Amino acid sequence: MTPSLQNVVGGLDLRCCDCMDLMRECADKAFDLAIVDPPYGIGASAGIGKYGRLKNEKADKGWDTAIPPPEYFQELKRVSRHQIIWGGNYFPLPPSRCWLIWDKGAGFEDRDFAEAELAWTSFDANVRKFKRDPLAMRDYCGKIHPAQKPVALYEWTLRKFAKPGWRILDTHLGSGSIAIACHYAGHALTACEIDRDYYEAALQRIKRETAQMTLFDTPNTMVHQTDSPQPTAPQQ
Repeated sequence: MTPSLQNVVGGLDLRCCDCMDLMRECADKAFDLAIVDPPYGIGASAGIGKYGRLKNEKADKGWDTAIPPPEYFQELKRVSRHQIIWGGNYFPLPPSRCWLIWDKGAGFEDRDFAEAELAWTSFDANVRKFKRDPLAMRDYCGKIHPAQKPVALYEWTLRKFAKPGWRILDTHLGSGSIAIACHYAGHALTACEIDRDYYEAALQRIKRETAQMTLFDTPNTMVHQTDSPQPTAPQQ
């Protein structure tokens, strides 16, 4: 098993470990909804210029060299009742009537980046589209992961598809945007990130963002950290 690091911030259970290790320890349907953004296998971790490697990355970390194995998708379906999988057009997934479209808006037409991204869902619903708010550029200021997605995208996704009290799973935490969205939406989240550098950067971002509360917010200050924890499956 990959050595683990665990931090709990309020209702956010954030782990640095292999997602397969985490899911194998979880009961069937332990989560109501998995919202995940696994590697697309397009070499985004190596593309200087084309994919805009971050300034603090000295070399290709190799996280986007291949898509997850079939066992990943089998486990994801086993541990969650519903799934939303970003990059679904890159994976061998069954047909779905409900796809999510993230329209990145103006500024992407003449660049190497995709103008939109697609998410496969297990829901029997209509196609939905989220268009990037040009004013919400804080998601890209101080970007800490090449595949970083806006907090607003995850907030929109939770409003559309998650019911109050639902338990959320994310197998590839990345920059931590989903954790910030779950914090403000009041959803319990279990998430993991295998890369220690990304995990530490995301953790600092999450702590900073969730600490910015108004006088009317309930403080969310419970934080503890454990090296090499013995995770337990979420309660049914």
